[in-house]
Amino acid sequence: MTTIESRLAALETQVAALTERLTAAPPTPPAPEGTFWALDGLKQRLPPDGAGAVLYTGTVRVADQHYDWQYGRTVDDVLAADWTELAGALTALGHPVRLRLLREILGGRESTSELAEIEDLGTTGQLHHHLRQITAAGWLRSAGRGRWVVPAERVVPLLVILTAAGR
Repeated sequence: MTTIESRLAALETQVAALTERLTAAPPTPPAPEGTFWALDGLKQRLPPDGAGAVLYTGTVRVADQHYDWQYGRTVDDVLAADWTELAGALTALGHPVRLRLLREILGGRESTSELAEIEDLGTTGQLHHHLRQITAAGWLRSAGRGRWVVPAERVVPLLVILTAAGR
C-alpha cells in the first residue's frame, strides 16, 4: 500500500467515525435525583393538610440575555383570586401577530424598524397597535427610541404559558 493509499484509508476511517457520531442520538443528560425533583422540593415546603401549591421556575438564555425565575402560589390563593382580572394579559397573547412579535423580540429583534421588516405582520399602523396591546398587558416594555424588550420578570412566565398551551 502506498503512502497516499494509507493516508486515504485513514481519512476514510475518520470520516466514517465522525459520520457515525453525528448521526447517533444525542446523549441523554443525567436525570436529577428523582424524576419529580422540583415537585418533591415543593411538597417538602407545604403543610400536609393544605390544598397544595403551584410552582413554576426556569433558567433561560435568549438573545445573549440570561434569566432565572421562580414563582409559586398556594392553590387556595389561586382559587380565591379574581380570574377576570387576568383576561387582559391572556387576551394580549391571543393573537398570532402579537405572539410572533414577542418571539422576535425575545430572539433579538428589538427595534420597530426591524420588526416592520418582517412579512405578514401588517402595516406599520397595525404593528404599532399590536405593540401597544402587548405593552399595555405588561408583556412588553419600551426601551426607548423605538426599541422593545420583554421585561425580565415576564420572560419565564411567558414561556411557561406557551409551554402549557402546547401541552
